[in-house]
Amino acid sequence: MNNKRCLNFENNPIQDAVSRIRFASASNNLLISSWDTNIRLYDVDGSKLAYEASGEAALLDCCFQGKAAAVAFSTGSDCSITRYNFDLGISENFGNHDDLATCVEYSEETGQVITGGWDKKIKCWDSRSVKPLAFVNTVNVAVESMSISRFVVMVAVGSSVNMYDLRKFNDSFHSKCVDIQIKCVRPYLNHGNSVTTFHDPGGFAAGSVEGRVALKHFSPPSQDNDGYAFRCIPKAKEKRHNMAAVNDIVFSPSTYGAFITGDNDGYVTMWNAQSKKRVFDMPKFENSIASLSYNFDGRLLAVASSYTYQESNELEIPPMIYIHEMNESNDQSISSLSDGSSK
Repeated sequence: MNNKRCLNFENNPIQDAVSRIRFASASNNLLISSWDTNIRLYDVDGSKLAYEASGEAALLDCCFQGKAAAVAFSTGSDCSITRYNFDLGISENFGNHDDLATCVEYSEETGQVITGGWDKKIKCWDSRSVKPLAFVNTVNVAVESMSISRFVVMVAVGSSVNMYDLRKFNDSFHSKCVDIQIKCVRPYLNHGNSVTTFHDPGGFAAGSVEGRVALKHFSPPSQDNDGYAFRCIPKAKEKRHNMAAVNDIVFSPSTYGAFITGDNDGYVTMWNAQSKKRVFDMPKFENSIASLSYNFDGRLLAVASSYTYQESNELEIPPMIYIHEMNESNDQSISSLSDGSSK
């Protein structure tokens, strides 16, 4: 899997840290938010920048609205939530938090936008209403990460993951402690189930600031088997004791049980959730891994190599975004490990 290319932004490169990259759910358009206040939409198939808009503050997260990918949202360090219409070429303030707005997700099932921030609030907005704010929940710490899977919102709160049902956001709540300081949380479907509901939500993967990953089931098959945690160690660092933060986790949409982690030391590693084994490491990147994203069919992996302002020794070299072509040998590696062989 050495087929990779770097996105070309021509005369207007990304000037500050990348905060999030996301492929659209039905195309190879890539959404990019960064600390240089700009939102960017990149046409990966056409190898060109399709849209760019600047703002007043650093952007900390972004997401598309719906499969058409004509509308997107971002959250900013000025507490704002911004909505962009790519077809019309306009942006507008959608709402605000009382402190840094750190996370944003969109539910295609309900048309709701969910945001979190340092004000310890999780806000649920109706994207179709002129008065969009619908519900607010308060947690005991700042919200650093969240993810959505159909009707279920998973929110990282310290060392726990809270789960909310969007159909009854105010009173539906479940929490699971994972005993790690969570850096990112992503949905993980259980037992190959492709449908996530509140009663059978599958589970989640949580990456920690100390280099561990926890895979947990919300409805475990038994009390003694609700998941596991492991140290996320690239092969090149097996004999080292200092661990880097796991900044992002993505699950393959084409190969069940395959997921990839990106850490603050610049390592990208594929793992097999069933065999609990490392499948392969990519060559170390020149900077931290700020964000990862699979495209809709799992054949492309976007990697944002960027400083993240987490460590004093990070190199503030220009951020780069790479597109890797995933090939059949990756799927064969996952299958062989699931059958019991080791790497």
